[in-house]
Amino acid sequence: MNLTDAKAGEEYIVRDVLAEDEELKSFLFSLGCYSGEPITVISHIKGGCVITVKDARYNIDTDLAKAISI
Repeated sequence: MNLTDAKAGEEYIVRDVLAEDEELKSFLFSLGCYSGEPITVISHIKGGCVITVKDARYNIDTDLAKAISI
C-alpha cells in the first residue's frame, strides 16, 4: 500500500521508499520519509496529497506519494 491509498487523518508507518531515482530517495529522506517513521496524510488533493512528517507539513505530488510504501 502507498500514500495514494491511505485514509486522510490516519497515522501510518513508512515501510520503504520504492523509487529507482536516487535523487528522489534522497529528497524524501531529507524530509524525514524513511523506514519506520510515522507519516500522516492530512488530505488528498488533485495531483497529490498533503502529509505530515516529524511535525512538518508537506504537499507532495502523486509520483512521490506512490513511492512511499506504508
